[in-house]
Amino acid sequence: MRYDVNLSILFTDLPVLARPAAARAAGFDAVEFWWPFAEAVPPSREVEAFEAAVTDAGVRLVSLNFFAGDLSAGDRGLVAWPGRQSEFRAGVEIAAGIARRLGCRALNALHGNFPTTDAALANLAFAADVAAEVDAVVLVEPLSGAPDYPLRTAADVLEVVGRVGRDNVALLADLYHLAVNGDDLDAVVSDHVDRIGHVQVAEVPGRGAPGTGDLDVLGYLAKLEANGYRGHVGLEYRASTGGFDWIPGKGR
Repeated sequence: MRYDVNLSILFTDLPVLARPAAARAAGFDAVEFWWPFAEAVPPSREVEAFEAAVTDAGVRLVSLNFFAGDLSAGDRGLVAWPGRQSEFRAGVEIAAGIARRLGCRALNALHGNFPTTDAALANLAFAADVAAEVDAVVLVEPLSGAPDYPLRTAADVLEVVGRVGRDNVALLADLYHLAVNGDDLDAVVSDHVDRIGHVQVAEVPGRGAPGTGDLDVLGYLAKLEANGYRGHVGLEYRASTGGFDWIPGKGR
């Protein structure tokens, strides 16, 4: 199994641009980020500095979120947010440019705290078409802890994915969010592997490192691998510096 570090939730004691090098020093060659800028269309100098930090560290960016609004204020994406279509689409173009230059092949589109409308589906179709130009897949993710967010289970996401009508739109199987929401993880990892574009993990409860709670993370990852999943697994949990001893081969 291949692991990458989500540098929007790990190594957060460091400045954003220092985190790729820290991940490399910790033994990882792949990273992922939520949107690392304050707005959908950041200044070009900020984009260039971010790309240089990733490249200079010698790591690969494997997944990047589209701009999702103010996460700290409870925003969870612009896909379905009425009146923000142009902002979302401008951010998609920026993200696709970063993906093209850094070789990123997964772009995560947080749905937003609104019902799925025809406009939302059109936004996802637009994102998929732009992503296809850089050989990337658009991910759609179930979330927990956001009462108004409508996509909570794998079935919720896959229903939306089917309505978009693009081959390069897939489920982001975040085992933490799915477990917290009471989804059937055994069914997810056995029945939907061919529709999973990326996997993320954290422990339940607490969203800490695997092994600190009750979720059999390694067991589910073994089942995913046995059923044909060959992508990266994003480490999207909260931990102090380190927190990687649970990974086979990392040692203690």
